[in-house]
Amino acid sequence: MRTAAVAFILSMLCGTALTPFVRRLAYRFGALDHARSSRKIHGHPIPRLGGIAIVIAFYVPLIGLLLFHSGVGTFFVAEREHAIGLFVGGLSIALLGFYDDLRGANAAKKFSVQFLVAFFMYRMGFRFDVLANPFGEPITLGWANLPFTMLWIAGVTNAMNLIDGLDGLAGGVALVAVVTTFLVSLQRGHPLMMLFSAALAGSIVGFLFYNFNPASIFMGDTGSMFLGFVLATTAMQTNQKASTAVAVLIPGIALGLPIMDTLLAIGRRALRGRPLFQPDKEHIHHKLMDLGLTHRQSVLVLYGFCIVLGAVAMVLTYSNSLQAALLLVVLLLVAFFFLRSLGYVRFAGIQGSAVDRKRNRAMRAALQPLGRRLRQIRAPAEM
Repeated sequence: MRTAAVAFILSMLCGTALTPFVRRLAYRFGALDHARSSRKIHGHPIPRLGGIAIVIAFYVPLIGLLLFHSGVGTFFVAEREHAIGLFVGGLSIALLGFYDDLRGANAAKKFSVQFLVAFFMYRMGFRFDVLANPFGEPITLGWANLPFTMLWIAGVTNAMNLIDGLDGLAGGVALVAVVTTFLVSLQRGHPLMMLFSAALAGSIVGFLFYNFNPASIFMGDTGSMFLGFVLATTAMQTNQKASTAVAVLIPGIALGLPIMDTLLAIGRRALRGRPLFQPDKEHIHHKLMDLGLTHRQSVLVLYGFCIVLGAVAMVLTYSNSLQAALLLVVLLLVAFFFLRSLGYVRFAGIQGSAVDRKRNRAMRAALQPLGRRLRQIRAPAEM
C-alpha cells in the first residue's frame, strides 16, 4: 500500500511537471487541434499531444521504483509476464496513438495494431476464461477466450478514444475506473495491479490540472488509447481472482460509460447506413449539452454517473449470484431511463432511421466511384 502511494505521488508530480513542457513543444511543432469540425467544442487551436505526458508520467516512476526499491522488483519478478506485457503493450498502443495524432491512421491500421497487441497480451496471460452469468451457471469460454479477450482490449481502447470529446471527460472517466480497479486489487491482494493502477491514477491527476475545462491541452489519441488499453488490461487481470459470478461484470460496469457510448455510436451509424468510424455529434456528452447544460456541467454529470457505476462495481465484489442479478437489473433500468431522457430510446424514430439508411447507402454508393477517381488525380487540370 505504501509503495502504491509513492507511485501515485511520483506519477502525479511527474505529470504536473511534464504537461506544460509537452504543451510548449506542441505549440512549437504545430501539433494543434484547430477545431475545423462542427463536432469540436473549443473555439481556438489547442495542443493535442498531452498524452505523451500521461505515458511518461506513468512509466518513469515505475521504472524508478523498480531500480531503487527491492520490493517492487519482487512484484515484477513474481508476475514477470504480466509486467512485461503491460510495459510493451502500453508503449505499442501509445506509439500508435502518437502516429495517429501526427500523421493520421485509418481504422484498418488502428485495428491491425490493436489486435496484434491484444494477441500479445493474451500470450502474456491477460485473458478472460469465464463469462459471468449472475442468472445461472457461469459460461466457460474455451477456445473463444482468445477472440473475446482481443475484442475486450481493442474495444475498451477505442471506447476511451471515442468518449474524449469534452475538456477533462476522458481523464475523469478513466480516473474513476482506475480507482475502482485499485480498490478491487487491494481487496483481492494483487500488488502489481495496485502499483500499475496507482501510477496511472497519478499520471491522470497530474494531467487533469491542465485538461479540465477550460483545457489548455488535449491528451489526443496518444493519451486516450493508452488509458483505454491500461484500464482494459489491469481491470481484466485484477478480476481474474473474482468469483465467476461477477468476474467480467466488475470491469464491464466500471467502464460502463465509454462502453455504452461506443455501442450506441456503432448502433446508430449502422441503423442509418453511415460508416461505423465516421465521427458525429450525437455522443452522450453532446446530448447533455443539447439539453442546455454547459461544457463543465456536462462533464460533472458524467463524472457523477461514472462514480455511481464504480460504486456498483465495488458492491458487486461482495455480492453472491442472486444479489448480483438484482443489482444488474436495477442498473439496467437506470441506464435505460437515463438514455431515454437523452433521446436515444425513441421507437417512433425507427421508420425514419430506415429511410435515412436507404438514402445514406445510396449516396455512398454514388460517391464511391467519384472518390476513387479523385484519388487518382495527379494534376489540377485533371480535376
